[in-house]
Amino acid sequence: MREIQQGVWQMSLAMLISGSIGAFVLLSGLPVTEVVFWRCLIGAIALFLFIRFSKHPFSPLTKVTLGLAVLGGVALVVNWLLLFAAFERISIGLSTVVYNTQPFMLVLMGMLLGERVSLVKWGWLLLAFGGVVILLSSELTGGHEAGWLAGIGLALAAAFFYALTAIITRKLKTIAPQHIAFIQVLTGVVMLLPLAQMPAFSTDFPWGILLTLGIVHTGVMYQLLYSAIQKLPTPIIGSLSFIYPVVALIVDNLVFNHALSVPQLAGGALILLAAAGNNLGWGEKKPRQSGVQIKTAD
Repeated sequence: MREIQQGVWQMSLAMLISGSIGAFVLLSGLPVTEVVFWRCLIGAIALFLFIRFSKHPFSPLTKVTLGLAVLGGVALVVNWLLLFAAFERISIGLSTVVYNTQPFMLVLMGMLLGERVSLVKWGWLLLAFGGVVILLSSELTGGHEAGWLAGIGLALAAAFFYALTAIITRKLKTIAPQHIAFIQVLTGVVMLLPLAQMPAFSTDFPWGILLTLGIVHTGVMYQLLYSAIQKLPTPIIGSLSFIYPVVALIVDNLVFNHALSVPQLAGGALILLAAAGNNLGWGEKKPRQSGVQIKTAD
């Protein structure tokens, strides 16, 4: 019981941290590629130190597992680039709501890999699709379709690449999750290094924000998240994951005074409801398996 309680507060804190990332990204004032590069570099250093001073040695790697971990890192970094670009075009809250279509991307990918999809899951998929349609229709009459639709498209694409990261991560059961995260962010450093520019070491450069993104939103958050995943059953993990979009909506409103319209709230509520039903197995006749589910945060 104590382990469950510890896992609950760890997961809750991880989701609270994750929900504030959008505000830090926009407040940095840097291009998306720069933000992601520094997040990867600082996050890699933080994760390396956490792993180095923990009691668990680095997991043994084969060519196959290393290749998969690197491929997952590419997908994760592309996911961050797309999501952060969406933040610049539509609100953080709306981006996050659309981004939470990711469970359905996982269902569809699983189906392509031969997994059976129940009628109940198809029902949740259709409900989520209805939510997206309401979000789109609510704004297409506003006269600024192009930038808004680009933001929606970027958030949906980010969800796709997150799902791809999760699918790949499922194949790496022999590697500790925090070690996978370290390889992923290190891959991001290599990917974005050619695009990175050396900053001017002045008080104007947002070092405080970047250090927070790298240490807190990557190093600390991953440690909390993966520690919680090892302690909690899948239903609790799924339910606590919805703290993230709620916090993102609140932070977006407090920091940038962005609020969703009534139709947008209705569409977003349908997406989150469908995602909750899918994650928690609502309506399923058979009990869900108790295996660990890894949810990669932003």
